[in-house]
Amino acid sequence: MVRLLGISGSLRAASYNTGLLRAAQAFASDALTIDAATLHGIPLYDGDVEARDGIPAAVEALKAQILAADGLLLVTPEYNNGIPGVFKNAIDWLSRPGSGIPALFGDRPVAVIGASLGGFGTILSQTAWLPVLRTLGCRQWAGGRLLVSRAGQAFGEDGTLQDDKVRAQLGTFVQDFAAHIRETR
Repeated sequence: MVRLLGISGSLRAASYNTGLLRAAQAFASDALTIDAATLHGIPLYDGDVEARDGIPAAVEALKAQILAADGLLLVTPEYNNGIPGVFKNAIDWLSRPGSGIPALFGDRPVAVIGASLGGFGTILSQTAWLPVLRTLGCRQWAGGRLLVSRAGQAFGEDGTLQDDKVRAQLGTFVQDFAAHIRETR
């Protein structure tokens, strides 16, 4: 059994990336579970707050979810050609204290996908994740790529993935990532 934790990098209720994560969860099976995590409740990182109050409860809860997972699926929007601030902020909190980085991220398989209204999908955001994941010591899976461009056409008004071609690509991506994790344990 492979257990993935998907994290949507958007706070919007009608986020295409949260819809993409929900669509990925449809590929769960007896051999694969895909849990979803939220970034809601994670405050802006402030070293003074950390020193005074410690790690926020929402961050500790997300850490526990990551530790329970065999791999991470980062579902990233692209804001101004890069990683959304709220997503990077969550990773900054998760990396505190620095002594916990190896247990949380070290050699953890991570895959990145995303959806965007633009014609290039989330190619720049996904690329911007590479140095962050490398710094944290993650094992970034590069066996596939999923960039959903023109997301407004791929998703219905209710936020569900409507595009059969994208759904098939997503299924292949998720299954291949899970197979990679099984093979490299």
